[in-house]
Formats: sequence, C-alpha cells, structure tokens
Amino acid sequence: MNISDLDNGTGNGNGQGRTADGIDESVTAELARLRDSIDNIDAAVVHMLAERFKCTQQVGHLKARHQLPPADPGREASQIARLRQLAENAKLDPAFAEKLLNFIIAEVIRHHETIAAGEE
Repeated sequence: MNISDLDNGTGNGNGQGRTADGIDESVTAELARLRDSIDNIDAAVVHMLAERFKCTQQVGHLKARHQLPPADPGREASQIARLRQLAENAKLDPAFAEKLLNFIIAEVIRHHETIAAGEE
C-alpha cells in the first residue's frame, strides 16, 4: 500500500486490501467474527429451548396424571411480568420478550393438551 491509498479509500492503513467485491478485508473479517458469535448464540438458544421443553413435557405428564388443566393463567401472567422485567434490565425490548414467551407458552400448552389427551 502506498500513501495515496490512505487518501482515496482503497486501503485501510493496516496493510490489508479489499475483497473481490471491493469490501475492506477488515470489514469482512469483523463480519465473520460477529456472525460466528451469532451462530454460537443461536446454537445455545436452541439447546436451552430443548432443555426447557424437556422440563415442560415432564410438567405436562404430571398435570395429566393429576387431572390438572394444561394452562395455568396465573403462572403465565407471573412469568410474563418476570420476563418483561428481565428484558428491561437486559436492555431488550420487553414487548419482544413477551411475544417470544407467549409463543413458547402456546406451544407448551399445546404439548400439555396432547399429553392429557393420551396422544403422547
């Protein structure tokens, strides 16, 4: 790289160049690093959800054995309030967190109904 590269944007000052697309290699490296982290987080989320559903399946079997209803509106409301507070503390949109939990709760209830009906 020569001094004119610094002035015309073709270099980044650290000896790296650009990709065939014209994107600074340091940018593509940073994107790759961030995307690797995102992929790792996604994998952790999937594994955590799998563990959560293993537990809720056990709850469903316990409820079915004792003829308890699949849904527990009091527990659900408490969990939503708790999750909204956790989201706020984590600087995550509480409305998004609530939507996510409502989606999960609906799936859990569906599983509990299936278990109660003896279909699992």
